Amino acid sequence: MTTLSPENSLSARWSASFILGLHPFVRTEAWKFLTGYYSWQSSQDERLTVDSTRRKNYEALCEMYKKIQPLLENLHRDFMETRNSIAYDIQKLYDKDHLGNVIIDKKRLEKILLLSYVCNTQAEYQQGFHEMVMLFQLMAEHDHETFWLFQFFLQKTEHSCVIKIGVGKNLDMLNTLINFLDPVFAEHLRGKGAGAVQSLFPWFCLCFQRAFKSFDDVWRLWEVLLTGKPCRNFQVLVAYSMLQMVREQVLQESLTSDGILLACNSLIDLDADVLISAACLVYAELIQKDVPQSLKDFFL
Repeated sequence: MTTLSPENSLSARWSASFILGLHPFVRTEAWKFLTGYYSWQSSQDERLTVDSTRRKNYEALCEMYKKIQPLLENLHRDFMETRNSIAYDIQKLYDKDHLGNVIIDKKRLEKILLLSYVCNTQAEYQQGFHEMVMLFQLMAEHDHETFWLFQFFLQKTEHSCVIKIGVGKNLDMLNTLINFLDPVFAEHLRGKGAGAVQSLFPWFCLCFQRAFKSFDDVWRLWEVLLTGKPCRNFQVLVAYSMLQMVREQVLQESLTSDGILLACNSLIDLDADVLISAACLVYAELIQKDVPQSLKDFFL
């Protein structure tokens, strides 16, 4: 009988865990595999080496930033504007739990976001990144882990959450999906609701994190998105499922684009498992139909 070694069974065991969600005790370590921080095939010794290398690389980037910061401040207006935006966004973050205990370090968050902005030429800083990094800081123990987890997460999800790379495409495909699966709703959106779908870009930019009742729910959805299961670009099926939650209200009250956006923004305190299940049902419906080539190329 063939048995799996502890190292080789990691993928199998954690893949099974994603069905029910990851336990908080293993989440940080599992995310290192999901994002590519670690290789699934790595041994424990190899992971220790990788972590040490990532820590040293992070420290080197911090030193580089210190050296070039005066130059950036004097010669690059965009840097000053971005730094001010980051500082403003971070100050708006609520940094305490329900008992009043401080749970995040805003100074460390600001440092990581600035370093990410300087080092990442494709995914420039956008509003909402501060909330993402906050979640990584809550998950990880060390700054280098927070920084690299965020970088790898952006690489994995850039075609869904980065404005200049993938958000526009997601909105276009969401429109296409509505036209195909729900012509009645699509007709209303083209008429009174014109422009409503394009206004939903914060859903993608924030990876839906403001829609959930807890951080665990946010992590739960993100874990599914990182697996690439059950299909590519699952985030668009999630957005479609959320729109279906307000569909009846939109049609019955004949809401215009402003009303539709207000209804969509009221979708908070959602349960991740319920939303994921709804999106999976949409996928199941989709694969049973003769879908247009554009949808087939995007999802299947």
